[in-house]
Amino acid sequence: MTLKYLIQKEFLQIRRNAFLPRLIILFPIVIMCVMPWVMQMEVKNIRVEVIDIDHTVESQRLIGQIAASHYFIFGGQKATYAEALKDIENGQAGIILEIRDGQYLIAANAVNGTKGSMGSAYLSQIVAQQNITAAPAAASVPYTNQMSTLPLYNKGQNYKLYMIPALLAIVMMLMTGFLPTLNIVGEKEAGTIEQINVTPVSKWAFILAKLIPYWLIALFVITVCLLLARLVYGLSPAGPLWLVYLLAMLLALFFSSFGLIISNYSDTMQQAIFVMWFFIVCIMLLSGLFTPTRSMPDWAYTTTYVNPMHYFIDAIRTVFIRGGGLRDVAHQVMGLLAIGLFMATWAVQSYKKNN
Repeated sequence: MTLKYLIQKEFLQIRRNAFLPRLIILFPIVIMCVMPWVMQMEVKNIRVEVIDIDHTVESQRLIGQIAASHYFIFGGQKATYAEALKDIENGQAGIILEIRDGQYLIAANAVNGTKGSMGSAYLSQIVAQQNITAAPAAASVPYTNQMSTLPLYNKGQNYKLYMIPALLAIVMMLMTGFLPTLNIVGEKEAGTIEQINVTPVSKWAFILAKLIPYWLIALFVITVCLLLARLVYGLSPAGPLWLVYLLAMLLALFFSSFGLIISNYSDTMQQAIFVMWFFIVCIMLLSGLFTPTRSMPDWAYTTTYVNPMHYFIDAIRTVFIRGGGLRDVAHQVMGLLAIGLFMATWAVQSYKKNN
């Protein structure tokens, strides 16, 4: 009964807060309705300028294909390479294509590395396709050295399908990580936690009363995110839905426990926010959420073995995109469970209750 009344107290505090109920409802809606459109690696609207020295039929056909591509904005033709280079230096152009003696020179502005590399790769594909098309007419032997790619999963290469599982992780991280942290520190600053400390409430009951409400909030938030993914984008998990909820709750167990640990060692809300943000950024960037973990150096890759976000990202994408089952993500589930239980135990032990 004690635990029941403590949980009721937590929900009353949340409901009486003028900001938190709005945040809990609006945050997943904004994340799911806005972020999938902007968090993508696909590069578009790159301004391309061309120096055509040859003035052949093939070069004019290539220029037409560049102008018709939805990836590029055709910036016109320049007389010399130096003239086009000035536009790149001024930020008015992103890529230069020089056509001279049947050869193609692609120069890309790589200040933005992703935009430069992806843009030059797109343009190289158009040039290669132009050469494949023109080769049979210029050669006596048909051109047969062509390569085709067959995506096994996410066949439409829909980047939203790739990013939505990552956005689920971000929502869970912020909602179940920061809110419990600020809850206890807020009670410390207000002095209300001292009233709990002098009661016979056990540490386990106190910590569970702090965690359970945010686990229930996590269930609500993940349901809203899945509904929005279905209604707005027509996307739903290819694997079992219950497994998505299981992974989400295991991640919520870790972040809520981690937030309580930080709050137990923090005296002010400012201190708790800065410490939490430091660890959140490291966990997120080292998880493979935005970049492949195998691309990291070996010393950095070893951190993924203790990074719960990495286990969640790997598992949720397997379930959501590939349609994997429990057997396919058993390793990640066990990793999340072990780390979550360890952090929950630490949260209880680190809470100092006055006897």
